[in-house]
Amino acid sequence: MSFVALIDYGSGNIRSVEKALAVAAAGRMDVRTTDKPEHIAAADRIVLPGQGAFADCMNGLKAREGVVEALTEAVRQRGVPFLGICVGMQLLADRGLEFGETPGLGWIGGVCRPLARTNASIRIPHMGWNAARVTKPHPVLDALVPQAHVFFMHSFIHAPADMADIATQTDHGETFASAVARDNIVGVQFHPEKSQDKGLALLSHFIGWRP
Repeated sequence: MSFVALIDYGSGNIRSVEKALAVAAAGRMDVRTTDKPEHIAAADRIVLPGQGAFADCMNGLKAREGVVEALTEAVRQRGVPFLGICVGMQLLADRGLEFGETPGLGWIGGVCRPLARTNASIRIPHMGWNAARVTKPHPVLDALVPQAHVFFMHSFIHAPADMADIATQTDHGETFASAVARDNIVGVQFHPEKSQDKGLALLSHFIGWRP
């Protein structure tokens, strides 16, 4: 059976993502949690989760020999469908500004920067349920149309250089990109694995997506 590679590079919350993916993919695709380049190279889908600091996550990826190279070859050269979750979305940026400046994957240009606090009532980290408004139709995000409440837990955002890459927006202190999409790549700032039926539907759509 075909399989989705869930990338294990030491980031937190991977077991919750694994369980949610298994439910969403049941009967259609296996879920393989892995840090092996050969598994990534053979995958039919790839999910990059993330929880924690941008620099720690990027360094965790680089510390696993051949993983970044295998991801780049699979996603950028072969067009394997890719989903980045939370910091997994942020790593798509050119660079991150958390604890200094760290180069990202650069797959969807932009910068990962702090979420703005426009007044004292805005709580950061942004944690809990909030609306994600669909601004660009996309098959993976159909479950959110026209908007849906999903679960967030973050202090930084991916600010894309090209507004055309923004797929959903959310308001918390500022209006920020809560999902991005380009070609075979989708990233979501929220946590589908914590977003109940809407999150499971999104993961199910990703499993069935053929860009």
